[in-house]
Amino acid sequence: MSDDQSLRAAVVAELEWEPSVDAAHIGVSAKNGVVTLSGFVDSYPAKAAAERAARRVRGVRAIAEEIEVRLPNDQKHADDEIAGRALQIFAWDVEVPHERIRVKVEHGMVTLEGSVAYQFQRAAAEADIRRLGGVRGVVNLIRVAESADRRPDPDVIREKIERALRRNAELEAGRLAVDVEGGRATLRGSVETWWERDLAEGAAWAAPGVSQVRNEIDVRP
Repeated sequence: MSDDQSLRAAVVAELEWEPSVDAAHIGVSAKNGVVTLSGFVDSYPAKAAAERAARRVRGVRAIAEEIEVRLPNDQKHADDEIAGRALQIFAWDVEVPHERIRVKVEHGMVTLEGSVAYQFQRAAAEADIRRLGGVRGVVNLIRVAESADRRPDPDVIREKIERALRRNAELEAGRLAVDVEGGRATLRGSVETWWERDLAEGAAWAAPGVSQVRNEIDVRP
C-alpha cells in the first residue's frame, strides 16, 4: 500500500471513530500529505469536527476542506432569525464585546465583522455562532486591534512567546523561531503534528500585545 493510500485509510478510520461525525457521506483523498475532505454533513459543528479529526492523523501536512453543510428541512432557519439569535447569544456572553461586532447572515452563512481587543474575544464570538442551529458556515473577519498605548515592546512580546513555547511539554521549542513586528507575531520552524502547530499558535495569541499571528510552521511527521 502506498503512503497516500495508507494516509487516506488512516483519515477514514479516524472519521469513523469520531462520534460527532457521520462519515458515510464524507469522501477522503490524499496526495503527498495533503488530504481533501469532500461530501456533506448535516451541521456546521459536524463539519468542524471532521476537519479536527483529519488534523489528528499523523502524516497530514495540509487539509483541503470541501465539505458542504446540508441542513435537514426541519433545521433550516430564516436568515433574520439566525441574526437575531446571534445578537442575543453575544449579549449573554461576557467574553464577547457585542457592541463592537456586526453580524451578516446570507443563506445560512454568517459573517462577523468589527474589532476586539483580544484574540480570545474573537474566538469566543465564532464559537457562539457555531452552536446556533441553521448555520451553514462562519466567516470571521473580526480584527484584533489592541490600542498602541497597551502594546508592549516587540522584544518583550517575543520573549514571552518563546518562554511559553519552552514551558509546553508537547513542543520542541528548539525547532521553532519567533519574530515580532508591531503587534504581528510570525512563527517558523517545524513540528510533527497539526496538534503541535495549533499549540504553538495558541501560545503566540496568548501573549499580551499580539494582534495578528502568522503561522508558517511546517508539519513534518
